[in-house]
Amino acid sequence: MKRIRLTAPLLATAFLLLTACNSGGNQNETADAGSNAAPKPKIAVIPKGSTHSFWKSIHAGAEKAAQETGAEIIWQGPQKEDDRQMQIQVVQNFVSRGVDAIVLAPLDDRALAQPVGAAVKRQIPVVIIDSDLQSADFSSFVATDNNLGGKLCAQRLSTLLGGKGKVIMLRYAEGSASTLAREAGFLEGMKEYGPNIELVSTNQYAGATMERAFQASQNLLNRFGQVDGIFASNESATQGMLRALQTAGKAGKVNFVGFDSNPTLLAALDKGEVQGLAVQNPFKMGYEGVRTAMAVLKKQPYEKRVDTGVTLVTQENVKSAEVKELLNPDLKKWLGE
Repeated sequence: MKRIRLTAPLLATAFLLLTACNSGGNQNETADAGSNAAPKPKIAVIPKGSTHSFWKSIHAGAEKAAQETGAEIIWQGPQKEDDRQMQIQVVQNFVSRGVDAIVLAPLDDRALAQPVGAAVKRQIPVVIIDSDLQSADFSSFVATDNNLGGKLCAQRLSTLLGGKGKVIMLRYAEGSASTLAREAGFLEGMKEYGPNIELVSTNQYAGATMERAFQASQNLLNRFGQVDGIFASNESATQGMLRALQTAGKAGKVNFVGFDSNPTLLAALDKGEVQGLAVQNPFKMGYEGVRTAMAVLKKQPYEKRVDTGVTLVTQENVKSAEVKELLNPDLKKWLGE
């Protein structure tokens, strides 16, 4: 048999070929490892609606938390804040799709209990935000202390009225636990801070849209004529009542305290047409909701109840650094808006 003698140049060439082969193999292994990386946990975030600025802030907070924790947010909710059936269907669809977790602001404290229970049975943890649910199935509740917010509004209105006068309370909608708590807190607060103030109407509902709230507000103003103070328990109710007061030429003449904020309401506050707004922290609500959901998924410690705070904004404090930050979250940074 004839032997092949490898010279130095041949040895060098063979070494380079082997190195190249080994290098290519490592690159393939790296690519395979990358393609096999665990996918991001999918968290469905389901608001009550999608039109009010409050929900946009929640969305922004949820997106920030998702980026920090490595989650993927799927944002979907009903168009109107009174479409219970649509929200139930959204929850059911996400359960069928097998998302990893759900963060939900329930439209109705009873109607959403069953679909939440179905999610938990499928091993999909649920974190409730904004509005409570009559169920023990969810992992955590992240929300404003709405009862306290209602009391703050009562205290402000009573002070403005000097403890006397006639007051209207405009409710939001039946079954909404968050606004029911605000309304209960307001009534408790009026007993404490304004026991001599007459509550001439406390049982009327604004409904889910600005237009319905405007019509309900007009009906109240026409029915009761001259009143001294008004409280409205959410953004749409507050804006609807503001518009009715403006249309009737009573804006700024009737002491008016509402809940939530948007550019229209803040402009009215600046003009003296609104005397106080109980402002939540929806950005923090969305943020803490998603962070809590991720903690549940990772089996890390988490709080069963997270209070995201409430601040009564007036002309006196609206320009403070703390309130400015609360009122103007960076939506563009997180939502591209």
